[in-house]
Amino acid sequence: MKNLSPEIVACIRRALEEDIGPADVTTDAIVPADAVLRGQIIAKQPGIVAGLDVAAAAYRLVDEGIVFTPLVAEGAAVTNRQPLADVAGPARGLLTAERTALNFLGRMSGIATLTRRFVDAVAGTAAVILDTRKTAPGLRLLDKLAVTRGGGQNHRIGLYDMILIKDNHIDYAGSLAEAVRLARAAATGLEIEVEARTLDDVRAALELHVERILLDNMTLPEMHSAVVMAGGRAKLEASGNVTLATVRAIAETGVDFISSGALTHSAPVLDVSLDVERSQ
Repeated sequence: MKNLSPEIVACIRRALEEDIGPADVTTDAIVPADAVLRGQIIAKQPGIVAGLDVAAAAYRLVDEGIVFTPLVAEGAAVTNRQPLADVAGPARGLLTAERTALNFLGRMSGIATLTRRFVDAVAGTAAVILDTRKTAPGLRLLDKLAVTRGGGQNHRIGLYDMILIKDNHIDYAGSLAEAVRLARAAATGLEIEVEARTLDDVRAALELHVERILLDNMTLPEMHSAVVMAGGRAKLEASGNVTLATVRAIAETGVDFISSGALTHSAPVLDVSLDVERSQ
């Protein structure tokens, strides 16, 4: 657990508390306190693995006597029925922590798998695949960790570590220029990104010397024109209706970043299971 942030460890603790409550009544009733089990976590479909360390932490938080041995590296591509980790130790702890550990591993691996598909789709271009804030409430750091293990990069973590001026901010301020002025006055030192709905918005943002411009739901010709217009003066991020079918063409317009909420809000969970047997 030493390589996981305190925030992630706290999230694992909350998940265990949610599942176990006062006790695992089924396991405690059936399995003797001194029983020992061993087993393997198995991938039940091909994918990219992420979250082995999180699963290990879930087991260790339930019982420090559990030994968790990864058999593959984080971010590795695995096949159906491939063993991912060996586990061994007190039987009650293994069975009590099983669902929480597999929930984290399956969700994170699913996100990493979808992320890798997007990353592979833009291979050979300069575009970087980014996530968004469209994460499961309370699981953001885990979701975003899974994105990086799938080969993507993180956008801002929250509302505090970057200024992103969107259409509602601009509408409230009365103009893009006023929104940028207010943001710069209030939050010095933070990178500023502005949302551009039209090429006129792109032009205005460039005149304001912002660091990044988000091209919101623009067509491919509009994105290409924005790239030419920017000429490297600002980083450009394409966003809106990005799919595996469209991401390559978007990347080929020359944008620097492509962000997709689908990485975290629509990734199917990777099917993983624990097969156990009594230790001799």
